[in-house]
Amino acid sequence: MAGQTSCCCSGTKTKNILLYACSGGANVAEMSDRAARQLMREGVGSMFCLAGLGADLPNMIQQAKDADLNLVIDGCPIDCARKIFERHGLKNVQYVRVTDLGIEKKKGVPVTEAEVAKVVAQSKEALCAV
Repeated sequence: MAGQTSCCCSGTKTKNILLYACSGGANVAEMSDRAARQLMREGVGSMFCLAGLGADLPNMIQQAKDADLNLVIDGCPIDCARKIFERHGLKNVQYVRVTDLGIEKKKGVPVTEAEVAKVVAQSKEALCAV
């Protein structure tokens, strides 16, 4: 189910924003997920299932097309989520890549609240750029 929210920079205009997080196994994937969940708790948008898009589920693809905006938080330059969106020709998308924030991709490394906050801030900035 899509979420209605007021974008951080759009004043009172209500938008249907869907949030997608990287699903990898490294620290940057965990940061992506935690940032998306925090954005959802703050009312920025609703998390949605990236795996459903990757599995080519028609209803989920349609919901992504119908959203006012999809925010994709990829963990690293492999850009798995971006590639899923491009494969489906989805145009209403803003992207954030965790490693572009100076965070190194590592496995088995604890994630800090400061790193998650950095991803959240960049995600809000990406939304405000629309």
